[in-house]
Amino acid sequence: MSDPSYNPDERDSPCVAVCSTLYDDVCRGCGRTVMEVANWVFFSEEEKRAVWKRITSEGYPRRNN
Repeated sequence: MSDPSYNPDERDSPCVAVCSTLYDDVCRGCGRTVMEVANWVFFSEEEKRAVWKRITSEGYPRRNN
């Protein structure tokens, strides 16, 4: 199943090096939860794809170009 929001060859991690979880458990830069950030390297491709789908639908990752 093709998902345009997820391309592991292009970008494995949604990290934008702007880590901030001041008032909740969601990073303001990439939109992942603290647990998703901590466990990202252990996620399967399916789990990563699900996170990518959710965060892109919410307007993440927020890159300042």
